[in-house]
Amino acid sequence: MTAARSLTTVAELVDAGLVSEAGRAGATAVADRYAVAITPALVPLIDRNDPHDPIARQFVPDAAELVTLPEERADPIGDLAHSPVEGIVHRYPDRVLLKAVHVCPVYCRFCFRREMVGPEGLGTLSAKALDAAIAYVAERPEIWEVILTGGDPLVLSPRRLQAILERLAAIAHVKIVRFHTRVPVVDPARVDAALIAALKASGKTTYVALHANHPREFTAEASAAIGRIVDAGLVMISQTVLLKGVNDDAAVLADLMRTFVENRIKPYYLHHPDLAPGTAHFRLTLAEGRALVEGLRGRVSGLCQPAYILDIPGGHGKVRADSTAVEEAGDGCFRVRDFRGKTHAYPPGEEQA
Repeated sequence: MTAARSLTTVAELVDAGLVSEAGRAGATAVADRYAVAITPALVPLIDRNDPHDPIARQFVPDAAELVTLPEERADPIGDLAHSPVEGIVHRYPDRVLLKAVHVCPVYCRFCFRREMVGPEGLGTLSAKALDAAIAYVAERPEIWEVILTGGDPLVLSPRRLQAILERLAAIAHVKIVRFHTRVPVVDPARVDAALIAALKASGKTTYVALHANHPREFTAEASAAIGRIVDAGLVMISQTVLLKGVNDDAAVLADLMRTFVENRIKPYYLHHPDLAPGTAHFRLTLAEGRALVEGLRGRVSGLCQPAYILDIPGGHGKVRADSTAVEEAGDGCFRVRDFRGKTHAYPPGEEQA
């Protein structure tokens, strides 16, 4: 029997009943600009009878993505402005992002790196570029943590992952290696003994940050994959994006956070959606997000409370969106104080774009 493969074209989405004939033209226009992929593990989770299905909303292209607002930008959190060498983002003193690959098993319709990822994106680092990225880390003793992201680093083969981690293991001042991934929920079969062995290869303390946005993503297969990771001694934390029409409901958020904890994953970040092009239909206002997060307090255990985070546009770092660092300025605007004490407008003015 031929194994099912990911849906990557609009024609395949139409054949699978995920895009209607009426929606084909709009979906095609979106797919011409942004990458599309839905794994076999996700397809059965989509309720084709529900036009507002929260799983479909995350992965099926929508013509609303063709609408770009003035405050949106191709690099909303300033990765490129803080990239001293290819593949490295150094925004904070003690940690860097290492983007070894810009390919994902699925492509989220709200992705803040949507202009960089996919088959036509920035691709995989060449051997020469990877050498330069590793050298950058090795030459800077202040770097305590390396975060592999991209793209999804777990699309790399165990052999390639192990090779990267062995090189990081040789850098004494790097103590923590963190992976940001969706693989355990979108392609759980990929989480096998070889992959887990590769994640442990560094001899460093390894964290795996799982991105999931709705409790229905936790199938039996996904929970089993997560169990294999945790049972191997790897610590797991969560990342979730607060999305209109997906999880903008206190009961759904509570269920999601409880599900993380039940799977031995500590809720970590709940992200306010970034100002990526064509994603306005996913964004709540900061006031709405704050109210939702406040609704979690008292509703769920302290184990289930994530930090509600705003990534300040332009690369100025993260801030607690429900803290005193974010102050209302009127007319839906806010003044946001970054970790260096500088203040920025949110949403930003066009002159900052």
